[in-house]
Amino acid sequence: MTAAAVRVDTSGPVPPYEQIRAQLAALITTGRLPEGERLPPVRQLAADLGLAAGTVARAYRELEAAGLIRTRRGAGTRVAPLPSDLARPDPAELAALAHRFVTEARGLGADEESVLAAVREALGRSPTGPRDAGSGGVKR
Repeated sequence: MTAAAVRVDTSGPVPPYEQIRAQLAALITTGRLPEGERLPPVRQLAADLGLAAGTVARAYRELEAAGLIRTRRGAGTRVAPLPSDLARPDPAELAALAHRFVTEARGLGADEESVLAAVREALGRSPTGPRDAGSGGVKR
């Protein structure tokens, strides 16, 4: 997981395990973490993020229950083949996610253009078109 960045805001309203779960799920379902990619061990990711191992373990358990990752003794935790039902996002879930993002962004004082710019950046596009998404490490 060298090209993916996971960030956790321990002061926000979303529990850290959920932030990890959601970010890794997004990286997996968008293909930024491809099938077979090895994830860091629980203890390593927890140490990198400054969190308890149980927090990361819970995120991994939920990802495994969703069929997004597989953990095998001796082989570590790897990205699983995408389940066929993940081919299309549920429009209601997508709308709810967008609403939460906009609400939190506005809570930070962001105006509409700042929110749209953040979405474009997250999609890997600048206002003028596609760009190279680059790489980053695990961040807190």
